[in-house]
Amino acid sequence: MKAAKLAPTACNYQPFKIWVMKSEPAKNALKEVTNYTFGAPVFFVVGVSKEQAWTRKFDQATFAHVDGAIVGTHMMLEIAQLGLGTTWVGSFDAPRLQTKFPQMKEYDLIAIFPTGYPADNAKPAGTHTLSKEDEELIEVL
Repeated sequence: MKAAKLAPTACNYQPFKIWVMKSEPAKNALKEVTNYTFGAPVFFVVGVSKEQAWTRKFDQATFAHVDGAIVGTHMMLEIAQLGLGTTWVGSFDAPRLQTKFPQMKEYDLIAIFPTGYPADNAKPAGTHTLSKEDEELIEVL
């Protein structure tokens, strides 16, 4: 949680909320909204509030999802630093999760992070190390 709180957000508005899912009822509810639980003992759900986020005045773009992505990334890095494993789960039924946990309704849920010690045979997906060519991703002006 310290890594999340220290993550930089636009104007330090911190428009995020993290729910720590540890109880059996909470974990069972997560199993109903995603197939990607990996037998983890703890889950972190990250949500963001557009109303609490900084908005760019030139085009009214809100930075809530950017801030949430930064927070999630910081959490993932700290989880790895602690010798634990996690992955960014974006494939989940957010409206159904919000129905199960009404305290999440005011937030855009952006990720679930199943967290625990990885299995001995755990490995990243085959596409994890693939990348587009530099020319497709980088342009020097």
